[in-house]
Amino acid sequence: MLEKGLKATSKVVVCESNTAKVMGSGDLEVFATPSMVALMENAAMMAVAAELPEGSTTVGSEMNCSHIKPSKVGATITATAVLTAVEGRKLTFTVGAVDEQGIIGEGVHVRFVVDRERFMARL
Repeated sequence: MLEKGLKATSKVVVCESNTAKVMGSGDLEVFATPSMVALMENAAMMAVAAELPEGSTTVGSEMNCSHIKPSKVGATITATAVLTAVEGRKLTFTVGAVDEQGIIGEGVHVRFVVDRERFMARL
């Protein structure tokens, strides 16, 4: 059952492939903002996955976040998502990311529950 408070975390180690330089979002060898956003989305997806009806999944529709500080190659990044609102198919999460030095990003993420087959059939 989808209820406020569902929570999950996702982790990744900063490596060459998820740096701003390689992803094209900047030219420095630091954790890329798109990588942070993807990690936050993954945590949100995982927070509710076990509670969805069979044949359903969630898709991201909105991300409003700040990337507060850089993280170097080798740092471990942990993103956390907490379900804060359920409005029909619309799910709202508070998201955050930390490295060993503390918080690196925070924000709000919205996902929608969809039927996998119907969603893919519309493409």
